[in-house]
Amino acid sequence: SVMGRRHTVIDFDSQFDELFESSKMKLLSKCVKRVALSHSRTAKPCFYKNVGYLKRTCSHNVISHHISDGLDQEQKQIQEVALNFAKEEMFPNMALWDEKEIFPVDCLRKAAALGFGAIVVNEEYGGTGLKRLDSSIIYEALSQGCVSTTAYLSIHNMCVSVIDHFGTLEQKEKYIPTLATMDKMASYCLTEPGSGSDAASLSTTAVKKGDHYVLNGSKAFISGGGDTDVYIVFCRTSPGTKGISCLIVDKDSPGLCFGKKEKKLGWNSQPTRAVIFEDCRVPTKNLLTEEGKGFPIAMKALNGGRVSIASCSLGAAQASLQAALEHVKVRKQFNNILGNFQNTQFNLAVMATELSASRMMVRNAAMALDQGHAETAVLCAMAKLFATRSCSKIVNGCLQMFGGYGYLKDYPLQQYLRDIRVHEILEGTSEVMQIVISKSLLAA
Repeated sequence: SVMGRRHTVIDFDSQFDELFESSKMKLLSKCVKRVALSHSRTAKPCFYKNVGYLKRTCSHNVISHHISDGLDQEQKQIQEVALNFAKEEMFPNMALWDEKEIFPVDCLRKAAALGFGAIVVNEEYGGTGLKRLDSSIIYEALSQGCVSTTAYLSIHNMCVSVIDHFGTLEQKEKYIPTLATMDKMASYCLTEPGSGSDAASLSTTAVKKGDHYVLNGSKAFISGGGDTDVYIVFCRTSPGTKGISCLIVDKDSPGLCFGKKEKKLGWNSQPTRAVIFEDCRVPTKNLLTEEGKGFPIAMKALNGGRVSIASCSLGAAQASLQAALEHVKVRKQFNNILGNFQNTQFNLAVMATELSASRMMVRNAAMALDQGHAETAVLCAMAKLFATRSCSKIVNGCLQMFGGYGYLKDYPLQQYLRDIRVHEILEGTSEVMQIVISKSLLAA
């Protein structure tokens, strides 16, 4: 496992120990711990300022079935803050947001105040400056409170990261500060009605006319569509894969409109609409990098997105397994508690094993992203394929242990199950993940 000390994909800074012992580091550690324990709701967006740029070890310890095993002290503190936020701000509202299809903007802004609005983004522009592994830990924790809301948060973060990695200084200064606080929110626009898994066949066009591009076409299944303020749009400026470009489109752009709000099985706390361009005018200065560089941007973003979505599945599975464990310790049938039946014990053992294996794969892929590992795309695909499938199976198995009660909306397991079903479809279907993996194997 690359999670171990000897085989880690992370390169350690030889001067880390000396840096960690410095008074600055000690002070920072105390500040992080203090805020983590107090769960301050008034924290600034740069709550974890500088933490992401420290040359920290990612793991010195054995990974076990507990969610905190293998994490360093700072990661545990970050995780604790996210878990507390999930418990206090998200879980009590999860069912209502789902039933009434409420987009919890205020809650998202509270999360952003803790530094969760631009987690891996450079702190120079208002980001938190953490690592991909840290973001995975955060998403897993928050998803225990609400998968749907956390999944949108991860998509918003993906958009901000695209601007951070590929934007000009002007673009970063204009967009990142308000996106980091979530005063403005973002949507990722790649999928089209006629191009889902085959993203390279997208047909939305952008024709350059003077100092503007004129966009025509539409995007499908866009999370936040119509309610968000900034759209990262992939469009065609010339034929072929190398003819795909990426533009930042503001909501008030002339010619931008939206379809009806979709009715979905899950993910109901985030609106989903088609995003439609009808001679939509976008300034040429909103082009990310240069024409023809859009497809690599999309693929790089999706690698991170796959880890994030898999992390959300981990959270749902963890919460479901914990609920099942508590249930089988008290529920009686045939004059015996369910936890005493060997079938129950065996099912719990298998689910815990699959959840631990999934977490290892997801965190490993996150570290590969941080490292820039040569096999990052494959590791992300493997993690998403295995974790999303396994976690769906785990949640379903936990629901089964509740019997008829698990089927009721009074209990959260049915919502976890509905919310994570789409994780095997978006950010690349399970079938596409297998294509990515098999291509790498056959090319070796």
